Amino acid sequence: MSDPQIDPAGNTQAFRAFAQQQDTEASREQPSRLPIWIAVGAALVVILAVVAYLLVR
Repeated sequence: MSDPQIDPAGNTQAFRAFAQQQDTEASREQPSRLPIWIAVGAALVVILAVVAYLLVR
């Protein structure tokens, strides 16, 4: 009959590899979306200025 106990070393090594992979992925720097929002805001201001100019004219 086989031994009912499971070797925890295999599971620990698998967990450590998984945790290390998560740390590596988390440490990657995410690109900032601030320049996109600045460009969208500037475009919106220009569009509103053109519409206001056409309405006043």
